[in-house]
Amino acid sequence: MDDVRVVLIGGTSNVGKSTVARAVAERLGFAYRPTDLLARHPGRPWRTPEREVPPHVAEHYRSLDVEELIESVLDHYERLWPRIEDLIMLHAAGPGTATATGSGTGLVLEGSALWPSRVAELTVPRAAAVWLTADPAVVRERVHSAGHYATATPEERHLMDKFLARTERYQTLMTQSVDRLGLHRIDAGGGRSVAELADAVLAATARR
Repeated sequence: MDDVRVVLIGGTSNVGKSTVARAVAERLGFAYRPTDLLARHPGRPWRTPEREVPPHVAEHYRSLDVEELIESVLDHYERLWPRIEDLIMLHAAGPGTATATGSGTGLVLEGSALWPSRVAELTVPRAAAVWLTADPAVVRERVHSAGHYATATPEERHLMDKFLARTERYQTLMTQSVDRLGLHRIDAGGGRSVAELADAVLAATARR
C-alpha cells in the first residue's frame, strides 16, 4: 500500500460505502470524500427527522420506471466523471500537490458514481479500486429501517420501493461490469464488522 495515493470504493446505495471508506481513510491517514458532494442527483426518497422529501425528488421516483431511473442516474454519473477524474489525478500526484480538499494527502473516494468501466480506463498511477456488494435483502432491510417502512404511508412506501428497485438493478449491472473487467469486489453484507471490511478493502487494493 506504500505507493497507493487514491483508494476508490464503489457500490450501490446502502451497502456501507461511506462507513467503510471513512475507516479506510482513518487507517491510511488519507482524506475522505464521497462523490455525492461533487453534484447531487435525486437521492433517498424518505423522510428523516431533519429532512422532508423535496417535491422534485418524490416526482422523480413517482414518474419514472426502473429502467428510466437507471438511465437517469447513469447519465448523471457520466456527466460527473470528468470532475471525479480530475480529483483522482490531483491526489494521485502525491505529497506537496495542492488539491480541492486541502493538501496533497492521499484520498479515499467513495460513491456509486465510480462506474467500473470508467475506473478501468484510468491511466492514473497509484490508484486502486474495489466495489462493495450486498444481498438485496440486506439493502432492503437497511432502507426499510431508515425510512420507517412499517409505519410509512402507501405513497412513502411506493417511493421507497422504486428506490430499491433502482438500487437492485444498479447493483446487478455494476456487478456484471466488475466481473467482466476482472476488478475487485467484496461482499459487505455478510455480517463482517467495519474493521474486517476495511481490512478486506486494504488487502484488495494492495493486490491491484
